[in-house]
Amino acid sequence: MATVATSPHRKHRDGPPTEESPPGGRRRTTGNRAPWWFVLPALVFFAFAVLVPSVQGSYFAFTDWDGISPVKNFVGLDQFRKLWDDSAARDAVSTTLLAAVAITCVQNAIGLLLALGVNARIKSRNILRVFFFAPAVITPVVTAYLWKYLYAPEGAINALLKAVGLGSLTQDWLGDPDIALWSVVAVVIWQFAGYSMVIFLAGLQSIPQEIYEASAIDGAGPVRRFWSVVRPMLAPAITINLMLSIIGGLKLFDQVWVMTQGGPGGATDTLSTVIYKQAFQFNKYGYSIAMGLVLTLFVIVVSGLQYFYLSRQEKKNA
Repeated sequence: MATVATSPHRKHRDGPPTEESPPGGRRRTTGNRAPWWFVLPALVFFAFAVLVPSVQGSYFAFTDWDGISPVKNFVGLDQFRKLWDDSAARDAVSTTLLAAVAITCVQNAIGLLLALGVNARIKSRNILRVFFFAPAVITPVVTAYLWKYLYAPEGAINALLKAVGLGSLTQDWLGDPDIALWSVVAVVIWQFAGYSMVIFLAGLQSIPQEIYEASAIDGAGPVRRFWSVVRPMLAPAITINLMLSIIGGLKLFDQVWVMTQGGPGGATDTLSTVIYKQAFQFNKYGYSIAMGLVLTLFVIVVSGLQYFYLSRQEKKNA
């Protein structure tokens, strides 16, 4: 009986082909490697433009540099100690937190309502989506200048109130310390509610239609269907929107600076505007860098805690 010679490279019948080790004992890898060479130029540019200047600039927080003089005296933690005794900085922290919470809650509530509305099967839903999202593509500075003229004492808002017989409701929207902050917050919400709507809408459209039909067959009403079916499946979209809005609220600067420059009487000063004033108006560059580091750490801590909590909620709803 003739015997068939077996080849060392013959494929196994009972399993997938095996990799042969080349001479020298090294094993060839067939998996796809991460294209690090394609990412490397962007990483180098990011390090050169962002990381290195940030690290170098952080040193100035421990000096008394005024931003102009070549003399930079090392003062240690004195700038950070001064921060806790600065009443303007403490007021700015409370204003920043108040604005960030208001923006996060109201913007996402309106965005969710808009998403639920334009997700319905109405003929004008595509036009409404464009209409609601349009303010988000305008730069914040342009939006702030537009609303600054609308909020003027003789601007369009007061003129409209007078025209409809509501002259008693006219206000000095940006000059009254009691309502100036809320006037700015309203502009931010108006601009970015459509952005939140788009993210919520993407989450709604990822929910299979069969789930809606099954819940309707089970007798669930609109409110019950939203709370028990839609809300858990919207958890990723909710997480993204809350993270973006809270970070944006904590860093609020453009709209405040253009519309009020922190006034009247510091009523709308946020941490970002106080940092800008300390650096470019009072020439306290080292102190402003110290405040910037505190703001950065503050944003990291708040967003980290929020992400940790929302991630746990997502796992519970999964």
